[in-house]
Amino acid sequence: MQFFRPINKVKAMTFDLDDTLYNNEPIIRKAEKALQAHIAKHHPVAAKLSANHWFALKKQAIVKDNRLASDMGQLRRVVLTAALSGTAPDALSVTPSEDPLLNQAVDECFNCFYDARSKFAIEENILQTLEKVSAHIPLVAITNGNVDTKKIGIDGFFQASLHASLQRPMKPAPDMFNEAANLLDISPKHILHVGDNIIKDVYGALNAGYQTAWFACNRPMNLNSEPARLLPHVKLDSLSELTLFIN
Repeated sequence: MQFFRPINKVKAMTFDLDDTLYNNEPIIRKAEKALQAHIAKHHPVAAKLSANHWFALKKQAIVKDNRLASDMGQLRRVVLTAALSGTAPDALSVTPSEDPLLNQAVDECFNCFYDARSKFAIEENILQTLEKVSAHIPLVAITNGNVDTKKIGIDGFFQASLHASLQRPMKPAPDMFNEAANLLDISPKHILHVGDNIIKDVYGALNAGYQTAWFACNRPMNLNSEPARLLPHVKLDSLSELTLFIN
């Protein structure tokens, strides 16, 4: 553990999820493969689309509605709708389809990805830390992703789980940090945000008046290798060190 700033009494914590509590990249790769297999089996025309075509659909969707950049789930639905219906990128619409069969096919594809995306186990030492900390102070999850906290067995540790969406801009925007502080009814200066991303988590939380603990489970933690604008309050060597703040 390395301190860079003085720490106020910690009365609550907020947590990033992806790459903080688990390594997200292999999970997403596995989910993408599951989706590709599903599309190859049920939608052979869409399966022939190139990676560049899928990227163009995604890019055009965000151009049409930039809020989709904060909502990975809705963005995926819009792109799937275009791909399965044979819509070219320049003709893409962000308006929901009125075709029930198309919507059913999109739902099946989305559920295939989402089920695989949330099908993994959290390491026991992480669960033990969350259990110990949540027994003393309230916790809120703040994530730009859309993992199902119930499926991965951590929902019971959090009073709320806030996901970036069309209504909630993704971190480092202050919206979810402000919402969490309001839900907790605790001043941000007494909330410790735990996250791996120097910009989205550390900078975002500091900008919202939070205290910050930097912890990444998926890579060596070297600030010289990170796009650091501001230093966190503390750098953790292991997540279990959070228990030191609950006494």
